[in-house]
Amino acid sequence: MSDMPETDLPEDTKDPFRARCAMLVSVLAMCLAIASLGGSNAGKDSMAENILAANAYAFYQAKSIRQTNYKIAADQIQVQLAQDKNTPAAKAILEKKLADYQKNIERYESEPETGDGKKELMAKAKGHEQVRDIALQKDPWFDYAEALLQIAIVLTSVAILTGAHILFWIPCGLGLIGIFSTVNGFMLFI
Repeated sequence: MSDMPETDLPEDTKDPFRARCAMLVSVLAMCLAIASLGGSNAGKDSMAENILAANAYAFYQAKSIRQTNYKIAADQIQVQLAQDKNTPAAKAILEKKLADYQKNIERYESEPETGDGKKELMAKAKGHEQVRDIALQKDPWFDYAEALLQIAIVLTSVAILTGAHILFWIPCGLGLIGIFSTVNGFMLFI
């Protein structure tokens, strides 16, 4: 198109104002796509991490119930052992059962090798909650960015149609705020 004389160019390509507006719409649309992607990912991350935290808490609760059952059984065996009515063979069986139950009680409390003890499950759940909370902090910034960038694109379109130069600067300002909101959605400066 550079080989064509300027007089042969379509009327709308000769106007530098319309060219600036077209470039602004392009930049705003690109930033809108990035903001939309970031918002979508933040929403998915918060939902996924919330599910993982709930699962970890449910597993913690199940371990806690099992541990309590073993504690009750161990207490009953201790009561039986305290009574001198047991034969030596029965006493040996009860002591072995008590040792097994106490081992299970300790295993349910902490099991670092598998990461499935109550202590490890609580840490996992808290970690998932922390990631979820960060994603929830990011999400509104992407929403603000999307709204501002869409409004800026519409106002730029109005500026192109009306030729009102003042309408070019308003979407520029909104676009900058939208771009800042997008960057803040990823980085959480504020």
